[in-house]
Amino acid sequence: MKLNIKCLFLVFFALSFSFAQDNDQVLLTVNGEPVMASEFLRVYNKNLDLVQDESQKDIDGYLKLFTEYQLKLKEAKRLKLDEDKNYQREFLRYKKQLIKNYISENKVTEALVKEAYDRSNIDINASHILVRLDATSKDTLNAYNEVLALRERALKEGFDKVKAEMHNGKTIFLENLGYFSAFKMVYEFETAAYNTNVGEISMPFRTQFGYHVVKVDDKRSSRGTATVAHIMVNLVSQDSLADPEKRINDIYKKLNQGESFESLAKQFSEDKSSAREGGKIAPFKSGQLSSLEFEDAAFALKNDGDVTQPFKTAYGWHIVKRINLKPIEPLENLKESFESKVKRDSRSKLINEAMITKLKNKYDVTYNSEAKGYFTSILTDEFYKRNWNLPAVFKANETLFSINETIFTYEDFGKHLITAQRIYSGKATPFTTIVEKEYESFIESSILQYREDNLEVENIEYANILKEYRDGLLLFDLMEKEIWNKASQDSTGIESYYGKNKSKYQWSDRVEVVIASSADKSNVKKALKMMKKGNSEAVINEKLNTNDKQNVIFTKGTYTLDNPVLPSGFKATKGVSAVYEHHDAFHVIDVVEILPAGQKSLDEAKGNVINDYQTEIETNWVTDLYARFNVEVNQETLNAIKAKIGN
Repeated sequence: MKLNIKCLFLVFFALSFSFAQDNDQVLLTVNGEPVMASEFLRVYNKNLDLVQDESQKDIDGYLKLFTEYQLKLKEAKRLKLDEDKNYQREFLRYKKQLIKNYISENKVTEALVKEAYDRSNIDINASHILVRLDATSKDTLNAYNEVLALRERALKEGFDKVKAEMHNGKTIFLENLGYFSAFKMVYEFETAAYNTNVGEISMPFRTQFGYHVVKVDDKRSSRGTATVAHIMVNLVSQDSLADPEKRINDIYKKLNQGESFESLAKQFSEDKSSAREGGKIAPFKSGQLSSLEFEDAAFALKNDGDVTQPFKTAYGWHIVKRINLKPIEPLENLKESFESKVKRDSRSKLINEAMITKLKNKYDVTYNSEAKGYFTSILTDEFYKRNWNLPAVFKANETLFSINETIFTYEDFGKHLITAQRIYSGKATPFTTIVEKEYESFIESSILQYREDNLEVENIEYANILKEYRDGLLLFDLMEKEIWNKASQDSTGIESYYGKNKSKYQWSDRVEVVIASSADKSNVKKALKMMKKGNSEAVINEKLNTNDKQNVIFTKGTYTLDNPVLPSGFKATKGVSAVYEHHDAFHVIDVVEILPAGQKSLDEAKGNVINDYQTEIETNWVTDLYARFNVEVNQETLNAIKAKIGN
C-alpha cells in the first residue's frame, strides 16, 4: 500500500508547468482556506496521462482525489507535522538540491557540457603522482617543488621504479588509475589528463587534495554502448542438484551443441529479471556496471552473436552473448543527462562564478568603500588563535553593502569573520588578505542567498516544484504516522481483519517436481525410461552425459501451475510425465508431490493482509477528515473549468 500511495504522490507532484489565468478564481475552500482553480488545472493537465483509472480523468473524479489531498494537507498541519525538525531538515536538503538547477549560468554550462561530451568519447589510461596538501594551505611552494622533483625522477628512472621507492599512501601517492573518462575524476585532474599527450607527464597542478602530475599511458576511443544477454548461475545455486561451476559448464556444452542461447537462458538462468527476456539486460557503457570482469568480457566480444566462455564474477558464473554494440550517441540525445552531471561535478564552481557575475549585474548592489579598511583595523593576533571577538565599541549597524532594498551590516560580516577564524588558525596570513578574501566570500554567499530567498517570487516553475515537494513530503510523513505504521504495528487489528477476510488469501495449486531437459527428444525419452524405473538424477546424469557432451540437465523445485518453468498444457499428475516441448527444448517431469489449493495461514499471507488492512484504515480515515474539515466547492468555477477542458 505504501508504494501505491507514493505513486499517487507522483501524480500530484510531478514537475509541472505554470497555468496562468488573468482572473484566477477560487475552486474550493477547506475550512475557509481557498484553493485556486489555476492550481487544480496545473496539476490536472500535467498529470492527466499518469492517471490510470479512466473515472479519475473526469473532472469530478479527479476533483475527488484533489480534495482528499487538500484534506490530508490540512490534517498534517493541524498535527503540526510541518514543525517537526526531521521534516524541516529533509525539506531544506531538497531545497538546496533543487535550487542548483535554477542558480546557473547557461552559456558556461553549455560550454562545459560540450567539453564533457567530447571527453566522454575518449577513455584515458593514466597514472599520477600526488603530494598531499591541505586545501586551505597557502604555503604551497614545498609541495610544488616536491612533486616537480618526483616528476623529473619519473621521466629519468621510470614511473614504476619511483613508485616502489616513494609511495607511502599518506603524504605521497604514486598510483595507476586504469581507464577513465569524463566525470570520473575531479575537474582539474580530468582537464590535465586530457591536455597531456600519450607517453608524457604533465607539469604540476593543484586540486583539493594537493599537487599532482599525471602520466598518460594511453588514449582510446570510447567502447560505446553494449547490449548483451547472459546466462547466470548464482554462486549458491537455487537448484539443490547443481554445483554452480559444473552447472554453467553443462549449459556451455549445450550451447556448443547448437542449442539456442535465449532458450537456455529462459530455462536455466538464475537472473530472473533477464531470464524471461532470453537473458537480455539493459544497454551499458564502460564503467557503468559494478563488475569490471563482466564489462571486459562483454566488450571483448568482436561480433554480434559471439559468446564468451563461462567466467566468474562476485555475483555468480556467467556466459555472455553480444547482441549489438553502438557508438556513443550524439550530443543532442545526451544533453540533459550531461547537464545534470556537470552541475553535480566539481566543474560547477565555474558555473557558480559566472552566476555571481551575472547576479551582480542584475541586482542593484551598493558597497561601503570604508568597510574593508575598518575590519582590517580591528583584527588582532587573537584571530590566529581562534579567540578573536568583535570589539566592545563596534559599528554593528553600519551598512556593509546592500542588494536592492536588503541591507547587510557590519555585524553580519563580523559574525562571518568569527566563524572563519578556524580556517586561519595557527597561520600568519596578513589581515588585509583575510579581509579581502572573506569579504568577497561573504558577498558571494549573500547574493546567492538573496537569489534563493527571492526565487519563489522570481521563478514560478521553481515555486511550483518547491511547493509540490514541500506538500508531498508532509503527506508522506502523515501517511506513515496515521496509516502505514498503525497498520503494520496493530497485531490485533491484523488478526481481526484476516479472520473476517480469510477467503481472499488462498494458495493456488502447486507441484514439487524434478525436470529433465534436453534439446534432443531422444535423450529425454531415455531419461523418461530411466526415471520410470526409479533411477536417481545422479545415475541418469552418469549414463546420458559425458565430459564432452551435456545431453540432459535436471531442475528441481516447487512451482505454481502457471510458473513459466512448466510447459503450457502441463497436467499435475503424480509420477513421471510424458515428453513436453517447451522453450525450444524437450522435458520430462517427475511430479513428486501435488500441493493442492488451500487456505493460507496468517503468517503466509501477512504481507497482503497488512496491505489490505491499510486500505481499510485509510478509507475510514478519509471519511473522518471529511467530517472534521468543512469543504465547499465553487460550482460556478467548476463549471467554467469543465467548459474550458471540454469535460
